[in-house]
Amino acid sequence: MAPVDPSSDATVVETDAVVIGAGPVGLWQVFQCGLLGLRCHVVDVLPEVGGQCIELYADKLLYDIPGLPPTCGRDFAAQLQQQVQPFEPVFHLGCQVTALTRQADGRFDLSTSGCSQVLRCRHVFIAAGVGAFLPRKLTLAGLDRYAPASVTYHQLPTDGVSGRHVVIVGGEDAALQMAVDLASGSDGRSDNDRPASVTLLHRRDQFSSDDGILLARFDLLRRSGLLQVCIGQPVEPVESDGPGGPVLAGLRIAPPEGDEFTLPLDRLIVCLGLSPRLGPIADWGLVMERKQLTVDTARFETSVPGIHAVGDVVTYPGKRKLIACGFHEAILAAFAAAERDRGGPVPLEYTTSSKTLQGRLGVRDSVTNAS
Repeated sequence: MAPVDPSSDATVVETDAVVIGAGPVGLWQVFQCGLLGLRCHVVDVLPEVGGQCIELYADKLLYDIPGLPPTCGRDFAAQLQQQVQPFEPVFHLGCQVTALTRQADGRFDLSTSGCSQVLRCRHVFIAAGVGAFLPRKLTLAGLDRYAPASVTYHQLPTDGVSGRHVVIVGGEDAALQMAVDLASGSDGRSDNDRPASVTLLHRRDQFSSDDGILLARFDLLRRSGLLQVCIGQPVEPVESDGPGGPVLAGLRIAPPEGDEFTLPLDRLIVCLGLSPRLGPIADWGLVMERKQLTVDTARFETSVPGIHAVGDVVTYPGKRKLIACGFHEAILAAFAAAERDRGGPVPLEYTTSSKTLQGRLGVRDSVTNAS
């Protein structure tokens, strides 16, 4: 396991457990830990809760969630998030766990990118699905030197877009939505914080979306001239001299036909989709099989005691990559962690009758079912 960077600026925050991954199984892990009295912090590289439900099928229906009618991914994630609220988990979104080490007392320290805190806990639950969803990069030599001031991925630059010429790269929903919001002013920005122009750059004049309303808004803005569209492949960045040194001034574009040209810009936002990668977890010394973590199926514990893994990130005989299976795994992992804390078995209680569980859930008035 890689050591935590001993930065003097890092603040140590203590909690019972850290859940890596804020998808459905990660959220259910938080719920099960909460029922057993374990406080959780949750880390996810995405800027919002929901994992694959949000990134891959936000508007598609899930038909196989027990007890729920067909529910879209976005609504399902929202319901799970509401369900964990009584336990007040702390979310660290837009962060990736970069290092993990075990202390002499058996606790773990985890440090993350984009966060100065070190999370110290007794239990780690890896619910990373198929891996952290990281933005696909625009592979142009020298482009990264302009990030994050002039180049960002799936988000606005840190200093905003007021009066700037903004170019968005991509042709799917995320790129279309950002272009429409910026060009139309429907993202809640004031008139004083509007871009000077918005251009969508894509390799061809075809755009992929199942959202008919989004496509209609895009076409209307394009016809009105509020949204420009540039067709071609970027081949190299173009820079100019700025007050503090070279700045990104444009992209050299190779169109489908004709000569190359320069597309001027002040801010570049790359929306080329997300790619799952296991990331630093692969370097923690955990036993793996075909890029998945092996676990003891009685406790869903990895080869390192105290580190559990659930969901699509694990493998074992008979494993099925289904949300319902991940929920079962999270329950056993939570009980195993609680038993480790208490040094023995944890009695099974039911939310219908247990005053302890109802108290943790914030239930004030117990409802007795008629027999």
